[in-house]
Amino acid sequence: MKFGQVADPAIIDFTIPPTPPETLELLASSNADTPLEVYVGCAKWNKTDLKGFYPRGTKDELAYYSTQFNSIELNATFYNSPTKQQVETWRDKTPDNFKFFPKIPQSISHFSRLLNTDEKVKQFIDSTVLFEDKLGMAFLQLIDNFKPKDFDRLEKFLKDFPKGYPLAVEVRNEEWFKQEVAEKYYKLLEETNKTNVLVDTAGRRDMMHMRLTTPTAFVRYVGANHPTDYTRLDKWIKTIVEWKEAGLQQLYFFIHQNVEVESPLLAAHFIEKLNKAIGTNLHIPQKPEDPKKGGATLF
Repeated sequence: MKFGQVADPAIIDFTIPPTPPETLELLASSNADTPLEVYVGCAKWNKTDLKGFYPRGTKDELAYYSTQFNSIELNATFYNSPTKQQVETWRDKTPDNFKFFPKIPQSISHFSRLLNTDEKVKQFIDSTVLFEDKLGMAFLQLIDNFKPKDFDRLEKFLKDFPKGYPLAVEVRNEEWFKQEVAEKYYKLLEETNKTNVLVDTAGRRDMMHMRLTTPTAFVRYVGANHPTDYTRLDKWIKTIVEWKEAGLQQLYFFIHQNVEVESPLLAAHFIEKLNKAIGTNLHIPQKPEDPKKGGATLF
């Protein structure tokens, strides 16, 4: 994921902005007595991207991946809407506590730009509901040049989207983050009960607006293949502690890199810190067994 990539990450100010009062007010109005639900994962499970993650001889990558993580940001569905059979196969390979977060196909978001997509949306929904209890939340990522001039198009799409199917939305064009436009956009998400995706990437700090529109934080973290990736994750821990105390109900946190080299390593670091900070008991991913060292080790 090279969106927001920069030549020299060392010059970027990775300070996480303070939580806006609107987010704290929204969380305070939620049911704070509900235990926080936490899912952390990567964007892909294939060996090509997650080099060094799989034990030698692993034949089923998803089956193994789901022993190490409790979720996957399912980018594969962006390129082709999955068949019912494919969804059932993925579902049945994973344990009961695992969840999938499928990406809305590009045929809807990019090629059709949300126009005349009813049949495509129906096909996607009809397949992905077969994840059953393992369906987390789908997310719609709009193309970079989808601008607020097409607000009415997005509004119609969200209002027509099947009720009861969980959806998050990610806008990328800079014009969406101008204050007047942003407030209108956040209001639309709140009215339609859609979750606002937060993207943490080096070259687009404007997307770190920290505005939640539901009591769910859906965070897409993009490492820059730089030592600061770890300190950035540590800063997120502090924010999550604040949001939990304010009433956050769900945390969906997915870790990428501009060049996928050590996403599982970053995720293991994050999970270990998160467990200590908020009392979760998420499994910390393990390195494959090394015969010379006598077994698996933490990343």
